[in-house]
Amino acid sequence: MTSVKTPADEAEARAIQDELRHHVVLDEPGPPPGRGLVAGVDVAYDDTRDLVAAAAVVLDAATLEVVEEATAVGHVSFPYVPGLLAFRELPTVLAALDALTAEPGLVVCDGYGLAHPRGFGLACHLGVVTGLPSIGVAKNPFTFTYEEPGTRRGDASTLVAADGAEVGRALRTQDAIKPVYVSVGHRVSLDNACAHALALSPRFRIPETTRHADSLCRRALREAS
Repeated sequence: MTSVKTPADEAEARAIQDELRHHVVLDEPGPPPGRGLVAGVDVAYDDTRDLVAAAAVVLDAATLEVVEEATAVGHVSFPYVPGLLAFRELPTVLAALDALTAEPGLVVCDGYGLAHPRGFGLACHLGVVTGLPSIGVAKNPFTFTYEEPGTRRGDASTLVAADGAEVGRALRTQDAIKPVYVSVGHRVSLDNACAHALALSPRFRIPETTRHADSLCRRALREAS
């Protein structure tokens, strides 16, 4: 089973990020869009019970049909700290991924990769600890500036970090609908990450991977005793 160390405090969490950041691979194109198996992961919280539920849903990339799904529920083991969210989510996400029998060629996170205040969001962290190609497709802007992309599906603009580096793209997945925010996690190029985001979003703004994982983790949280 893939595991991740729960830090004792914020300082240790940042030290772990600093160490793992050096293992992010940025010079691989990643798997081709529309082929093989793609997994989506998402989490839901119940703060009153201190619970987190994670879902991993595997789709056939060609048909977008669900191949397999798994969930895991656990207690939140790290406090909420901006920039360190992965430490709250990863243990349960990894448990859900480990429960799958299918081996996805790509993992799509509902969140960020390089477009992160410390350059190491959930998609990077998950990719490094599992070795799987990973991308982040987020619903809301975070720690960057960008120009609004064109209004047509496929139009994109650069997400710019404070140091001027390109850390992702605002991508229009449907005509005249708010963009999503795509960033590389591990072992995928940015061009390919955007191509995957488009291929996984034929009808709605949000990728089908995230749509399925979102509803599944919410259901798992409701059913948790």
